[in-house]
Amino acid sequence: MSDQLAPTEPALTGGGASTPPGGRGGLRAFLSDVNRRRTWYADALTTLIAIILAFLVGAVLMIISDPAVISQYAYLFTAPELPLGASWEKVSGAYSALVAGSIGGLRPLAETTAQAAPLICAGLGVALAFRAGLFNIGAQGQAVVGAIVAAWVGFSITGIWYLALLLAIIGGFLAGALWGGIAGFLKARFGAHEVIVTIMLNYIASGLLAWLLTTTAFQRPGRTDPISPIIDWFATMPRIEGTRLHLGFFLAVLAAVGMWWLLDRSTLGFSIRAVGANPHAAATAGISVARTTVLTMMIAGGLGGLAGAQAALAPGAGGTAVPLSAGLVGTVGFDAITVALLGRSKPGGVVFAGLLFGALKAGGLSMQSVAQTPLTLTVVLQALIVLFVAAPALVRTVAPFITLLLRPAGRRGAPA
Repeated sequence: MSDQLAPTEPALTGGGASTPPGGRGGLRAFLSDVNRRRTWYADALTTLIAIILAFLVGAVLMIISDPAVISQYAYLFTAPELPLGASWEKVSGAYSALVAGSIGGLRPLAETTAQAAPLICAGLGVALAFRAGLFNIGAQGQAVVGAIVAAWVGFSITGIWYLALLLAIIGGFLAGALWGGIAGFLKARFGAHEVIVTIMLNYIASGLLAWLLTTTAFQRPGRTDPISPIIDWFATMPRIEGTRLHLGFFLAVLAAVGMWWLLDRSTLGFSIRAVGANPHAAATAGISVARTTVLTMMIAGGLGGLAGAQAALAPGAGGTAVPLSAGLVGTVGFDAITVALLGRSKPGGVVFAGLLFGALKAGGLSMQSVAQTPLTLTVVLQALIVLFVAAPALVRTVAPFITLLLRPAGRRGAPA
């Protein structure tokens, strides 16, 4: 790849045949590095403020939706400590329960990683497609077919501990890659819009799962309801005893490292970024846009299939995998879109976003049971975070006020 870029370097630096170290080329590289660091800092700050804003709006929603708290506001001007105290007790209690249920110990942390693992994998698939200029709405269908194949391998190959899990994971990845490759091929060969194709493939995958669960190959013997046989214990993800921290989370992190290497250290990754930046210019430079599109969607689909395999093979509360059913995958493919957006299509950002959303899912149950706050508030928080991330102008407008609130009380009067 460096050989391809070498002939263009003199033109970029404005010099002749070469530019001496520390000259204009060195200054240009230094300024470029500074700009990249500033962009990273600005993105991180925008994301942080977006999260703070989402939690502030969530606090307001908690207050106005609780009749007991709202009733205290009748005394706002006569005894303001009553409504303010009730509001603080409601919000602090809910968010304390959220934190305790997500990171307040080994078990909550393990639950957070278990919830985050499939989100990270599917989010990486959506993010990779974004980097190629493609909108992969099909992570849900890719996760479903990945779960189908992984579960089938899991309850078909029994008693072979060194083979069952490996084949189930590979089968899930390949199934998702095939499902994503269909959309990529139709896009590259016939110009079909990947959004429409992947949405339709989501419906097909759901229908395929519903039908398979009525067949003898997937229906549990002695049962008439749509539920699969129990997955063999050897095919489930190994976990730390007594927790839900399992192999799937480490596979998700490994997938993020692999995506980073693919995008930043491989020729295919260069092609993906080039096609995503300008497909016409990439084609003029000799890059096969069609080939890159198909390969990108196959890898993205494979990551979605890996998310489905994790849903099928991850140990449940009792230590065994949850049987394959219509709702096993949940909405992981659709949640992956918000994870990719919050992570700004960067592998590290996707891991952070997946962990954040995993923490919201894990802590939401604790918040519901301890603070009597509806579990759906966590879904609202996720939506608000993405909403604010998608509106950077709004975030920049309110950023000074957030900074003022976070500044120590003794320094709030000091100039910024």
